[in-house]
Amino acid sequence: MVLLKLKSGALQLTLFISIIIAVLLMGFVLLLHSHKRFQVQTDFILETTENAQKGIEHAMLHSIRLKDTVAIPLDETNYKTLKIHRDFWGIFEIVTSKSKIKTNHFRKIALIGAKSKAQNRTALYLQDTRKPLVVVGRTKIEGVVFLPKQGVKAGTISGHSYTGSQLLYGSTQQSAALPPLTTGIFDQIESIEYQVSEISNAQFITIKPGLYSNSFFKPVQIHFSKSDILLNEVQLTGHIIVQSKTKITVQASAVLKDIVLIAPEIEIENNVIANFQAFASKKMSVGNSVQLRYPSALILNKNQVGSQSNTTGIKEKPSIQIGKSSVVKGVVVYLGNDPPNNYKTQIELQETSVLIGELYCNQNTELKGTVYGTVFAKNFIANQFGSIYQNHIYNGKINVHKLPKKYVGLLFNNSKKEVLKWLY
Repeated sequence: MVLLKLKSGALQLTLFISIIIAVLLMGFVLLLHSHKRFQVQTDFILETTENAQKGIEHAMLHSIRLKDTVAIPLDETNYKTLKIHRDFWGIFEIVTSKSKIKTNHFRKIALIGAKSKAQNRTALYLQDTRKPLVVVGRTKIEGVVFLPKQGVKAGTISGHSYTGSQLLYGSTQQSAALPPLTTGIFDQIESIEYQVSEISNAQFITIKPGLYSNSFFKPVQIHFSKSDILLNEVQLTGHIIVQSKTKITVQASAVLKDIVLIAPEIEIENNVIANFQAFASKKMSVGNSVQLRYPSALILNKNQVGSQSNTTGIKEKPSIQIGKSSVVKGVVVYLGNDPPNNYKTQIELQETSVLIGELYCNQNTELKGTVYGTVFAKNFIANQFGSIYQNHIYNGKINVHKLPKKYVGLLFNNSKKEVLKWLY
């Protein structure tokens, strides 16, 4: 029998190789475990994000009480929660969705409006006041038109006749009363001036020239004054309200984004470039060469104050005026209950002005500019050559085909809701 002797170095080598193999196996097991944990964590993060989106979609499909936070059931597990909150920011709804799975949190906040129809879009809805629509000059209306029973006809103003090859460029249907905006919008417009009383003292700020920004996930901040407010050399972004008891003036040096302005009178001077919502009760004027980016909103609610007197003692009719070469992307709304013998203009689009969106006026509209979108009007009026012509459009243009397909705007009863803008 032959005995083999192994050197001690060989035994040490074998032991070393065994340890290396054990370490590698342990490392591989730890890698698999870490990868599995990472995958589970990633799935939780993705599910948390998806649930937040589901919350926004749920709010658009279901009726949720205003200013209320609702918990949405997900499954039987108690470590997953989803809560949504509905409110208004200006004239549009705002929905906040908060999703949580264990230690993962995700929030989304969206501005909500009404989705535009893909086909057969309405260019004009003229309330039935038993008077025909009269088109004069270079007027051109393209899209579906709702008209009174008396229809449409060509007219002449001081020798200027209608120049179109046909009266309307689209199909027609008979109109009735103006389609009503949602009750929530009416309530919001009526109460927005008084919501300052519900804001705590900690939310009031004083604005001076400089930069101010506030996330929509934080409580609203408000700059309030009982006297006139002049916005110049200032940049305001986000969840901010500027409110005056008298007048707000916006100059071209002001940079405004997504904020809300509230005052009896609001003046937007020439060359302003901004994006905001403005609420007035007496007068709103937009200067020349102004650019109000989407989604902007100009709203005048005459019902709060009625006719006002200026410094000369002459009564003025509340109105919205949009100057020459100005472009407004969003909505323009006038609400008022004027007497039947009202021959004043409540919304005026001057020559070369453009509105891309929707115009809603339950009184008199003077359309000398262009609307790429939809006009909802009780009555048109033309002030030309020293005379007043009822239900006349002189050189005005409406073309709904040039409104972007993805446009989201005013909420009407039974509107299909859509995200207008994701907020921050």
